[in-house]
Amino acid sequence: MRWNLLYPAAEQTLAFAADELKDYLERMAPELAIAQNGAQGEGVPVHLRVGEPGELDMPEDADPALDDCYSVEIGPEGGQLVGSNPRSVLLAVYAYLTRLGCRFLRPGRRYEHVPKVEDEALAQAFQKAASLRHRGICIEGADAIENVLDTIDWLPKVGYNSFFIQFRIPYFFLENWYRHTGNPCLEAGEFNMALALHYTDEMIAAIKRRGLLEHRAGHGWTGEAIGYPGLGWQRSAQQPREEVRPLLAQVDGKRTFWNGIPLNTNLCYSNPAVIERVSEEIACYARDNPDVDYLHVWLADTYNNICECEACQKEHPTDQYIRLLNAADEKLRRMGLHTRIVFLLYQELLWPPQKERFNHPERFILMFAPITRTFNASYPAMEGLPPIPEYRRNRITLPTSLQENLAYYAAWRKVFSGDSFVYDYPLTRAHYGDLGYVGISRIISGDIKQLAPMGFGGYMSCQQIRAALPNALPNYVMGLTLMDTDQAFEPLARDYFAHAYGEQGEAVYAYLSALSALSDCDYLMGIGPRENAQVRENMAACLKKIDAFAPVIERNVACQTGLRLDFWQHLSYHADYARALARTLMDLAAGDTRQMETDWGKWRELICKNEMDYQGCLDVYRVSEITSKYTGFPRVESIDLF
Repeated sequence: MRWNLLYPAAEQTLAFAADELKDYLERMAPELAIAQNGAQGEGVPVHLRVGEPGELDMPEDADPALDDCYSVEIGPEGGQLVGSNPRSVLLAVYAYLTRLGCRFLRPGRRYEHVPKVEDEALAQAFQKAASLRHRGICIEGADAIENVLDTIDWLPKVGYNSFFIQFRIPYFFLENWYRHTGNPCLEAGEFNMALALHYTDEMIAAIKRRGLLEHRAGHGWTGEAIGYPGLGWQRSAQQPREEVRPLLAQVDGKRTFWNGIPLNTNLCYSNPAVIERVSEEIACYARDNPDVDYLHVWLADTYNNICECEACQKEHPTDQYIRLLNAADEKLRRMGLHTRIVFLLYQELLWPPQKERFNHPERFILMFAPITRTFNASYPAMEGLPPIPEYRRNRITLPTSLQENLAYYAAWRKVFSGDSFVYDYPLTRAHYGDLGYVGISRIISGDIKQLAPMGFGGYMSCQQIRAALPNALPNYVMGLTLMDTDQAFEPLARDYFAHAYGEQGEAVYAYLSALSALSDCDYLMGIGPRENAQVRENMAACLKKIDAFAPVIERNVACQTGLRLDFWQHLSYHADYARALARTLMDLAAGDTRQMETDWGKWRELICKNEMDYQGCLDVYRVSEITSKYTGFPRVESIDLF
């Protein structure tokens, strides 16, 4: 049998989609020969194309450039894969391959299940419109360029459509890896701005090749506007220059960097010079980077450091924020730019504006960031929410419960009804507290199913790129459920385990589910007293379950091959990791500081010595930082916890 893939070769995403379809199908169906844009008669025609207006079944208010919809119709005489945009055609390719039995189990092509199929199985007909517009991941942690490129490659395979390169250049996250911050067992390598720029270009090229939506920036505008690049949360070696001091927020009578960190420093937002500088910085960046689809404009990354000068005290910080964004909007309009701006509900900005409104709300996207939420439950219904407290300048307390967090979002919805998404954190801190990853995956599934009823258009995950120990179930569930919110958790999880672990998939699922049931994400994030009898008992029970399942792991490591051997070997390492972490948590919960420090040292030695062997699945820098800063483990000297 012979196919002839037909597509406009000049459109790079359609060409990439055709290359991917050809590559996978030739491995899956060895009798199938595939030509690309061959002459007439070289095989049955299979078209890859963007649909005409009205051709696909999309909601009336859908934007074909942003909202993904596709149709697949393939039979003995050929067929077509049609999408609402080039990215949607690529999504259709991967959905088709999944229908044929492929499974893309985690970033990295070695972790894919690619079965053999008969020619008659190639005939398929289905269509799909994405449940949610915004479906993405944001870089965090410590990452090699290979980690990032593997992730970008994986995203559309499981339904994602966006990637967020945080900051203008993700220098901080790359530097953490190449200098091996937090791991004394690895020798620090060379890293500089030239490498960071080169790697950023590689990320952008990978994003554009797949037609993914590109998010950029975030924190850092406040420093950039006064000449201090926002590359990360580094301390400044010098005091601010005298000519910029009047532009800084006045706190406790002083205008200086907040705890020495420009990125965490707010400005004097009543000062017209500040509004002009920051809005000009935003506009010039948008002009110079027309490839950016969503430009995030946030203020300083800390709270209770808002300017206390007489002029600023007359206004709410959020009113000043809206005024600044309107100034940027006006500059973009004059430049003829349609760049979308993402504004942030976070810390002081959780309180809605009292007077100001967006002049052109269609440019703006609301991003709700409940960083202090609990992860022991999914979002509840938007009912019976408490009133938000009165704003008190530099005396705010951040909400902790889900209901408290959602109350702020509900208040904002009274003044802004435009596009929105959640910027959430299950895989930046909380997941380290779930030893089985099944519990956090279930929470993610539940959260996503609540997004549309709550009025959100999607979800961006602020997270470690290297989050796959024991496996990548959380991100797998996240992507596929964002694409289809009707996706039930249990069958999706069981299918994942069957393909990853084979005949013992159900046993592994039961084992990791048991570890999750005994885990407490909130405890690891520092919520509640450190001495905790329930946590102590649960960690002791975890140790017993790990030991009981160890012979099953050992047998499978000895007999499995290929993809499944990789997953079982990672499960073997995970058993050592979880055992050491559970002991340390048990000591902490028992109040046994001396034993905790001893067991912590053993856990640290294990993860540091083995990082290169399991580099793609565990971020040693980040898990060390989180457990030192929040959980109560000893401080890692090479990591600045601020």
